[in-house]
Amino acid sequence: MRIRGLVRRAVFNASLVAMGSVLALASSARAETIDIGIGTQDTTTNTVTGGIVIKQLELLDKYLPHTGKYKDIAYNVTWQNATSGPPITNGMIAGKLQIGMMGDYPLLVNGATGHATNNDTELVAVIAYNAHGGGNGVVVPKDSPYYDLSDLKGKRVSVPFGSAAHGMLLAALQSRNLPSDYFTLANQSPEVGSTSIQEKRIDAHADFVPFAELLPYRGYARKIFDGVETGQPTFHGVVVRKDFGQKYPELVTAYIKALMEANEWVRKNPEQAAEKIQSWTGVNKEVAYIFLGPGGIHTLDPTLKPRWIKALKTDYAVLKKLNMVKDLDIDTWVNDSFVREAFKETGRNYDTQLASFANYQIQGTDSVCNVSVVNPSQAGQVWIQGGTVMPFSSTTCTLEGVNRYRSQGKKVDAVYLMDKTLGVKVFANDAFYTLGGAAGSKLEIESFLLKRDAEASAKNSGARVVGYADALSAIVNGGK
Repeated sequence: MRIRGLVRRAVFNASLVAMGSVLALASSARAETIDIGIGTQDTTTNTVTGGIVIKQLELLDKYLPHTGKYKDIAYNVTWQNATSGPPITNGMIAGKLQIGMMGDYPLLVNGATGHATNNDTELVAVIAYNAHGGGNGVVVPKDSPYYDLSDLKGKRVSVPFGSAAHGMLLAALQSRNLPSDYFTLANQSPEVGSTSIQEKRIDAHADFVPFAELLPYRGYARKIFDGVETGQPTFHGVVVRKDFGQKYPELVTAYIKALMEANEWVRKNPEQAAEKIQSWTGVNKEVAYIFLGPGGIHTLDPTLKPRWIKALKTDYAVLKKLNMVKDLDIDTWVNDSFVREAFKETGRNYDTQLASFANYQIQGTDSVCNVSVVNPSQAGQVWIQGGTVMPFSSTTCTLEGVNRYRSQGKKVDAVYLMDKTLGVKVFANDAFYTLGGAAGSKLEIESFLLKRDAEASAKNSGARVVGYADALSAIVNGGK
């Protein structure tokens, strides 16, 4: 009897274990895994808050829902880095990516291609923008004799085809009434184009953020055209597969909330953010800072402003004229419901931000001229090696600061100034300067990204044009 009882108890316990295993398997079978493939451009500096920052700070995990219909959901988040927009579009069309980020012209191709292949996408947010086109640009080798697009007739010019820079180049030619074959145009990725410029195998290279600043910063290129000259807004935005957004709207909203926190993280400590971005992407911190620091070339703002929609329609006309894009109803393609919901859930006023074009600006006290920095359009900064970024109130005071730090044996990582004509932030060592001022008065120095702008200003004012070294010397010698 005792033996039979032990056997029955063992059988009973085994049955419980087996039942538990069956229930666990059943529960596991009911659990759903949602794939979230995100196409990023890690080396495109004004997309970092939509990709590498979210990934490294694990911000998406913070906002993905785990209640309600997502209670038993498992998320499989994958990040796929590309150097431009077209590969991301290919991944989205193939169903391997649900979220992607790219510049204005590639965004249009993304929307049109998705629609033509029954893989519709939607533009749901912006990452960063320049209201006048800054970020895209054309560079030539450092010692090139060319200083303007018009100098490049029949020359060898490369650009990543289908990129925002490609669109900028086409728009620039159209605005100058120049034919699309004005250059001998070649398709080269940022990496190949950078090498080609360094080895002088091409006469010029057009590229998007950050390469038109990165190559001059690294010492082997000079910018001769800035996208600001087109006057056409440029931005990088976020697209999602429409079917994914319709099925999982909460997940798209979660992603945008993560993007917004990434933006805040950069603005809270831009120097530290630039250093982290350098470690994650290989883009020099000084270059990351010129885009995303205070008064930077790009403004972080996820709102879908009417001005951007209007700009997209202008960009679309450029591509359509050249038969480079399929049909796309832009008004239908743009969907601001997700970003509006993200603002609502985080207690922000979407319409207030929608109307704002403000960037955070350079602030502080000019330690050389002993005044507060009150005019961002004239301000400068010096990033002391191993130290912090110091603010200055004007070009003259900034250059005086450089001379002072050097006399103290300090080295500087970068010097930033504002361009007098274009209004964009520039590296001081790549700028041109006008030296002027009435006899006996204080030396007046103004900075310009482009030589022709400096020469035009000097012609009107009677000033003379010099380079960086001569401008620093003029500070010491009173303009002589």
